[in-house]
Amino acid sequence: MPAEPQPVVRAAVPADAGPVAAIFAHYVATSVATFEEVAPTAADWRQRLGDLAARNLPFLVAEDGGSVCGYAYASPWRPKSAYRYTVEDSVFLSPGCTGRGIGSALLGSLLAGCAAAGARQVIAVIADTGSDASAALHRRFGFTQAGLLSGVGRKHGRWIDTLLMQRELEPRGPTR
Repeated sequence: MPAEPQPVVRAAVPADAGPVAAIFAHYVATSVATFEEVAPTAADWRQRLGDLAARNLPFLVAEDGGSVCGYAYASPWRPKSAYRYTVEDSVFLSPGCTGRGIGSALLGSLLAGCAAAGARQVIAVIADTGSDASAALHRRFGFTQAGLLSGVGRKHGRWIDTLLMQRELEPRGPTR
């Protein structure tokens, strides 16, 4: 039996904004995986892609059969300049694409892109969704728990905790 084709992870382009917006809108409407309560539009995602590209930060998509089935990006952790070597990761998959290694493919490529961009620390902010999938994914890539914030978000009628996880990188970029 031939092996199932693996998704292709590549840099996002402006044309990916529509599929990315659709994936994220699902999580905005149906879960607490994001604290967003209004889904960003495709135009918003194009702007975010441009902003991250201007900062040399990675924004990736996974394609399966020619369709975007997930995405990952790194954004600045905080706006203050002393945090400039610390980024926050985000990884989201289409609901039908979970459990197939796509999240691992995205996160592995994202971490390499973060190191190439000169990041030293990657932070994951994981909402308490009742599932360990995101935390387990991050643990597989060497993230460790850095803290737990209790009841910091309210969505869909309930208070939500966030787990902070952290991974140190060995950057290939500047060290100043």
